[in-house]
Amino acid sequence: MSGKARFERLLSPYHIGRVKTRNRIVKAPQGMYSASRDGYVTDTKIGIYEAQAKGGVGLLMIPWAFPDSRGLAYAVNELLIDDDKFIPGLSQLVQAIHQYGCPTFLQLVHAGPYQSIPGLQPLAASTLSDSENPVSEFGPAKELTIPEIEAIVDKFAKGAERAQKADFDGVELHACHTDLINTFLSRTWNKRKDAYGCQDLKSRARFMVEIVQAIKERAGQDFPVCVRINGVEYGQGEGITSEESQGFAQILQEAGADAIHVTGYGYGDYATLMLPELVFYPEPPKPLAERLNQKDKGVLVPAAAAIKRVVSIPVIAANWLDPFIGEKILREGKADFIALGRRLLADPELPNKIASGRLEDIAPCTACLGCIERIYVTHEPVTCRVNAALGKEREYEIKAAKKKKRVMVVGGGPAGLEAARVAALRGHEVVLYERERSLGGATRLAGLVKGLEIEDLVGLIGYLKTQIGKLGVRVRLGKEVNLAVVEEIKPDVVVLATGGIPADLEIAGINRGNVVSTPDIYRMVRTYLRFFGLRRLRWLTRFWMPVGKRVVIIGGGIQGCELAEFLVKRGRKVTIVEASDELGTEMASYHKIALLRWLTKKGAVWFTGVKCEEITDKGLTIITKEGERRTIEADTIVPAIPLRPNTELFQALEGKVPEIYPIGDCREPHLILEAIADGSRIGRAI
Repeated sequence: MSGKARFERLLSPYHIGRVKTRNRIVKAPQGMYSASRDGYVTDTKIGIYEAQAKGGVGLLMIPWAFPDSRGLAYAVNELLIDDDKFIPGLSQLVQAIHQYGCPTFLQLVHAGPYQSIPGLQPLAASTLSDSENPVSEFGPAKELTIPEIEAIVDKFAKGAERAQKADFDGVELHACHTDLINTFLSRTWNKRKDAYGCQDLKSRARFMVEIVQAIKERAGQDFPVCVRINGVEYGQGEGITSEESQGFAQILQEAGADAIHVTGYGYGDYATLMLPELVFYPEPPKPLAERLNQKDKGVLVPAAAAIKRVVSIPVIAANWLDPFIGEKILREGKADFIALGRRLLADPELPNKIASGRLEDIAPCTACLGCIERIYVTHEPVTCRVNAALGKEREYEIKAAKKKKRVMVVGGGPAGLEAARVAALRGHEVVLYERERSLGGATRLAGLVKGLEIEDLVGLIGYLKTQIGKLGVRVRLGKEVNLAVVEEIKPDVVVLATGGIPADLEIAGINRGNVVSTPDIYRMVRTYLRFFGLRRLRWLTRFWMPVGKRVVIIGGGIQGCELAEFLVKRGRKVTIVEASDELGTEMASYHKIALLRWLTKKGAVWFTGVKCEEITDKGLTIITKEGERRTIEADTIVPAIPLRPNTELFQALEGKVPEIYPIGDCREPHLILEAIADGSRIGRAI
C-alpha cells in the first residue's frame, strides 16, 4: 500500500481560516533556545524551520514569541516581538519557510507565573498563598490590575500585527499549561471576584476573548488566530475539566478564533502528563490509569475529541502522537490536524517519507527526553539524540566527498553505525566490522534490559541498520579486528567505535564469587535472545540469571539506575550505593524522577554519599555519609560504574594507517547522544 493510501486523511489538504495546508501534520510549537540573547531571529533558527518546511510538514508553529518583555519565561534565547525592530528578522524566517510551500503561524506567549528571570515580577490572574500555589517551584506572582490586563491585551494585538507585517500566515495564542492566559481560565489559579474572575466560564475566558478580538480588530477578521488551551488538567481539584474546555472552545469560536489546539497539564504526581510516555512508567497514577488504555499513547486525544464534538472550527490534537495514531484519530473524526513535536526534531523529513511510502527510512524519536531536558531544565539550545544535524542544518548539509575513500568502521554500536551511514551518504566505500553476531553493541542490549515501553533503543538500531544496508555498506559480523586484519584490508580511513570497558574498582573482595559484572549480565541476555528470542527473554530472565534474590548495585549513575529497573522487574530486591550525593546524574530529569518514584514503590532502596569498604560473603560493607559503618546483606554484588575508553586497537594502529578516528565511548565514554554526534561529525569530516 502506498503512503498516500495508507495515510489518506493525514496527507489530505485542509485549512485554518483562509490558510490552506498541504496535509494535516502540524509542527507542534517547542522552545528551541535558538534565538539571539536579545530576542532576534538567528541563522540557526532559520535552518531548523527551513528543514522542517522542506520536509513536507503542513503547518509550522513557531513557538514562544513574547509580545511583552515582562512576560519572558526562564530563558533569554527566545523571540521577542514587542518592537518593530524584530520584524525584518522574522520576515527572513518566514521567507525561508514559504519557499517550500509551507504556511507558518507565530505563537504569542506570556509566561505569567512561569516567569523566573531575575528582576522580572511573575504575573498571574491572582496572587496565591504558598498553600494555594499548585507549582512549588514558582515564586509568588502579582495579581494583574484591570489597567494592566488592558495593556497586555494591547501588547498581544500589536505583536500579532507585527507578525502579519513579517508575512506570517496567522498566530497562535499560548493559553495553556501554566502561562498567563491559562491562569485566568483555570480555577486552580483564578481566585478573582471581578469581571475576569472565577465565577463562570465567560468571566474566566474574558481575558483570552479580548485578546482574540483585539487581534482581529488590528490585523483583520481574515487573519487566522489559533488558540492552544488545556483540554484537561490533572492533579488539582479545581483544574480545568474536559467539560469546561468544551465551553471555552465554544466561547472562542464565537469570539472569532479560527482553530483550537488541544494540549493538557498535570500537577504533582501528574506532572509528567506533558510527556505522556512517562505516564506509563510503568503504570499511570490513578484515576488516570482507570481512564486510559495503557497501550494508547494518545493520552490527551479524548480531550481533543470532546472539543471537536462541540465546535465547527478545526481542532488540533497533540502530545506524543505518530502518523499511525494520527491517521486513526482523523479517520474517527476526533480532530482535524495532528501536531507532532519531537518526532519532527528526530526526522524533519517524516512527512515526505510517509507520503512516498518510505516508512523504514523515518528516524525514530526514542523518547530519551534529551531535547526536553535542554529546553525546560538546563535552558540550552535544543539537541537530538537521533538527529545530530538539529541546530546545525546548514553546516551539516550532506555534501559529496571530494575524494572517494575506502573507509573501515570498527564497531557496530550507535557511533559506528552513524559514521558508516553518513560516510556512505557522502559517497565513500564503507565496510563495517562488528565482533558480535548482531549490530547495536551495548545499546541494543541496554534497550532490551530497559524494556521497550519507554525508550525505543531497539528501534533506533533497526533504523540505522536499515539505512547502512540501503547505502551499500558491507557488514562483517562476528569478526574481531586487529592490526593484521587492518593491514590486510589496507583502508584509507579507520574509524574506531570499539566502545568502552569497565573502569577498575578498588574494593576489598571485588574478585569474590558473589560479584557479577554488568558485561556478564549482558552476555546472558544476549545468549537468551539469540536462542530463545525476545518473547521468552523476559520470562527466562526472571528465573535464570547469574544474580541472587538480594542484589546490591555499586554505582547510581544511569547504568546503575537502569540496571536496577531491569532487576526489580525480575523480582530482585535491589539496593543501590552511590559515592556522590545524587543518583542518575546523566539521566533526563523527567525519566529520573519517574524511575526513582517507581523504584521506591517497588521497595528498592539506595544510599548516596557512601564509600564502599569491603565485599564479604554476607554482602557489601559501606561507610555512610554520616560516617557509620554498616553491612548491606546481599546474595550478589553488581558493579555498574562508568566506562573508560577502549584504546587498545587505537594504540596498535596509530601511525600505521593514513587516517584514524576514535569515536563514541572509544574516544570518551558518554551517552548515545554524544556517540551519534561523534559518528555524524566524523562521517562528514572524512
